[in-house]
Amino acid sequence: MIVFEKTGKENAAEALRIAIAKAAEIRAAAVVLPSGTGETGKLAAQIAGELGYTGQLVVVRTVSKAVLNGGNKMSPEVKAELEASGVKVVSCAHALSAGERGISGKFKGVYPLELMAATLRTFGQGMKVAFECAVMALDTDAIPYGVPVVSLGGSSFGVDTAVIITPVYSADILDTKIHEVLCKPGLYE
Repeated sequence: MIVFEKTGKENAAEALRIAIAKAAEIRAAAVVLPSGTGETGKLAAQIAGELGYTGQLVVVRTVSKAVLNGGNKMSPEVKAELEASGVKVVSCAHALSAGERGISGKFKGVYPLELMAATLRTFGQGMKVAFECAVMALDTDAIPYGVPVVSLGGSSFGVDTAVIITPVYSADILDTKIHEVLCKPGLYE
């Protein structure tokens, strides 16, 4: 496992190289990654090309936010550009918060998925995001059921964490298995 000195997007290129190389080595069904604006997705496509990776790249973006008036951070042009390069782009509600966050915000409580997300964050924000994106990709049928994928996550922009994971549908989320941590930031900050 590679441990980065700090969190953040400065690790994105290296995390993607580690993840894509490992996916090729183990013949993973896909590489799954978050990308709000599409920039990390573009970088992943570039690195996959450089490494000769021919497997599926899946970019997970969250559904539109109310503050964006039904819009999405990723422009339709960027989405089309990614898809034209062979990247599958999926939109999905957050598997570890979506509806529960709306309820907890309104009723001032804490609910099971929020506890699960907080527990995953003890390994770093990227671990929670990598876990969640793999489940979201499966929920949208972007990846096959029951097989390992390499999934990435990050701490705000870019990615800094990569794992080998076999996700299950969100209805059975506790059966998801993390097999190996490929890279993550040290949490010494």
